[in-house]
Amino acid sequence: MNFILDPELSSYILLTPLISCVLLLICSGLISGSEVALFSLTPTDKSKLAESKFKKHKLIIKLIHSPKLLLATILITNNLINITIIILSSIIFTNQLILDSPILNFLIQIVLITFLILLFGEVIPKTYANKNPLIVAEIMAIPLSFIQKILYPISNILVKSTNLIDNNIQKKSSLSLQSLSQAVNITSDTEDKEKRFLEGIIQFGQTDVKQIMKARIDIVALNINTSFKEVIDVILNSGYSRIPVFENTIDQIKGILYIKDLLPYFDDLEYNWRKIIRKPFFVPESKKIDDLLKEIKERKTHLVIVVDEYGGTSGIVTLEDVLEEIVGDISDEFDRENIIYSKIDNNKYIFEGKTSLNDFYRILNIEGKWFEAEKRESDTLAGFILERIEEMPEEGKTIIFDKCKFTIEKINKKRIISIKTELIEK
Repeated sequence: MNFILDPELSSYILLTPLISCVLLLICSGLISGSEVALFSLTPTDKSKLAESKFKKHKLIIKLIHSPKLLLATILITNNLINITIIILSSIIFTNQLILDSPILNFLIQIVLITFLILLFGEVIPKTYANKNPLIVAEIMAIPLSFIQKILYPISNILVKSTNLIDNNIQKKSSLSLQSLSQAVNITSDTEDKEKRFLEGIIQFGQTDVKQIMKARIDIVALNINTSFKEVIDVILNSGYSRIPVFENTIDQIKGILYIKDLLPYFDDLEYNWRKIIRKPFFVPESKKIDDLLKEIKERKTHLVIVVDEYGGTSGIVTLEDVLEEIVGDISDEFDRENIIYSKIDNNKYIFEGKTSLNDFYRILNIEGKWFEAEKRESDTLAGFILERIEEMPEEGKTIIFDKCKFTIEKINKKRIISIKTELIEK
């Protein structure tokens, strides 16, 4: 097997595609690494970047704010680079290093180029980026922002195409779920509790974490600098068995304090309780609760920190909150009986503003389809009413929606505390 160098080609023509391939391979590695880096930033990283004034950090936040567009840009760029590498390598093998057998020449070209692209364009950069996401993200923030602007027309078409497919799939899925739900409702032999249980199972995979979480404003949490005596006071006053621990602000959760871990040290007021806080588990607001339940079981945890798109703390969710979506109310330290509503008569209720819309539907035994169709970003009853009135709330303000008449009963510091709800016939 002999390699034959074509004498008619100059050394310049030989080196140009070779150097180009090497440079493109480096670019491929950087682009691949940036994909892993940007999509594996921790909530803490995102929180720090959001607070930073550096241009690179602002660009990173802007990039990850549109994940689909970012992914489309990365995939298009990487494919263009890899295609160019293959074309240039083909020129090198065809004109420079020609084997006696064309078939062997072709096979070596395929194997060699594939190996080089996988090793230097995928495996090595992605491994490094996984360990150093922030460094790679900072390096690639400006180049990726520039590339995203250039490729925006193509990337945007790709994103819209995928959104169209997603919407069609969701429509088919929702129709199927709606049919199941209707089948449950028209089954006369099924008791109300059984119907609610079946409804919970049907809707379980369609519910986001954000819809069932306890909002950040209602979280009982400990500052990491709190003295042990104050920690005990918070525990006794709150009655909670697990409490998030933060540093500086609630957006910087450092761990979870399990009260059972503290029991052996209750008599030692100088004990350094920070040593026993457990690692927190973060999830995004958009995670489906069926996926969350699997992760909770795998990690053997009971309390989850919910973060928003910028890495800030949005709320908390417990295992009980997730299970309640199927089996109904479970009494625990996070669910004090009758606190979210009180019943005046068969048609009148007083709800807390923070009552989730899902709980609202369940308590009144109403279909939430009209509310879901009209709401924008709200997940609580107070949020829904604010979206409807589109102005600062005032006590006594009344709105009518579907078969419900809402009256704002109490406000504290611009926050709706309680809402009187009356079921009316239309």
